[in-house]
Amino acid sequence: MYDLIVIGGGPSGASAARRAGNLGLKTLLLEKKVFPRYKPCGGALSEQALSYLDFHIPQELIEKEIYGARVHFKANAIEHFKNYRIAVLVTRSKFDHYLLDKSIETGIDVHTGEKAIDFQNDNNSITVHTQNNKYNAKFLIIAEGAHGRLKYRIRRRDNKTEYGICAVTEIPESNDKIDSYIYNSIEVFFGITRMGYGWIFPHDGYYSVGIGGLAKYFRKPKIILDSFLRSNGFSGKYKIHSHLMPVGGIRRRVFSKRVFLTGDAAGFIDSFYGEGLAYSIKSGQIAVNTIYNILSGNRDLDPVRTYMGMCNSEFGDALHYSLMLTKIMNTIPNLFFSMLSKDVEVLDKWLEVPGMRRSYKNYLRWLILNIPRNLWKLAI
Repeated sequence: MYDLIVIGGGPSGASAARRAGNLGLKTLLLEKKVFPRYKPCGGALSEQALSYLDFHIPQELIEKEIYGARVHFKANAIEHFKNYRIAVLVTRSKFDHYLLDKSIETGIDVHTGEKAIDFQNDNNSITVHTQNNKYNAKFLIIAEGAHGRLKYRIRRRDNKTEYGICAVTEIPESNDKIDSYIYNSIEVFFGITRMGYGWIFPHDGYYSVGIGGLAKYFRKPKIILDSFLRSNGFSGKYKIHSHLMPVGGIRRRVFSKRVFLTGDAAGFIDSFYGEGLAYSIKSGQIAVNTIYNILSGNRDLDPVRTYMGMCNSEFGDALHYSLMLTKIMNTIPNLFFSMLSKDVEVLDKWLEVPGMRRSYKNYLRWLILNIPRNLWKLAI
């Protein structure tokens, strides 16, 4: 009998398992893949995400340090830098493997290459079934990401206005050419897709190039990405990977008796940037803290209120207002994306959000108050 079983070895599952191991909980992590495994992702890791880790990631995992952004909308383009770091870029296969190793060092059990296929929840325990085995635990965390199916035992499926589709590829290039093209910055293209954007992120020896948008409006993503690649001078044949991303800020059921959903499985993703790593890491830790308090004898603790209350307190506003900003900007894209791609002050304050110097709520309030000034600037 385990205290906790964690399904999924990505950032959310690994962070949950590490916290559980450090707290002395008897824990089993089940991961269907053998690490390191490929993970389609731009690889941007915000300062907020880094702040949630209880260790420093080694310098060799940090491929680029990001201080600014180059933003495009139609014929407009602007680049701006902050005097502090706002994010780093990592290769997800390496980063995720490192997080899993950091969970293993706490003494937990980890079974990679073993897929959880079902679970039963009775009054006193959880039984998790894999291809060949079954395991018992007092609690279960489902951190299987956006593509897993077990989470739908807890919450309903999203409709096409509640999840996005991303298509991404990696393009090899020398670091000298990458640095001459874009240095200490990321490149973002608005207007490519509705409720989304295109990106070019510089890594160590390659570009991550991709596009994402709301599923309802985003048909044939690989064809659109191919056109995006050609328009930016990438003429080769590249392997394109697609993946799903839930829209954050939507109310979802993320808990049932003895079972917690965390990270992408819970829908904890920034709707504007598309970043989920920070909320994956933190929600896994919060779920374990809740479980630990229950197992420590706090009979008055309401798991639902405690888990959701702590998640809302930590990042609920960020998810809510990032969704609000996304909807507002995409309602009148010619106004808002023109502001973002022409007015350096609008971009400057936008970069303060991932840099943890400004909240989404504060940025949205500032942006709305400055619409009259920007309308005048855009007109002249």
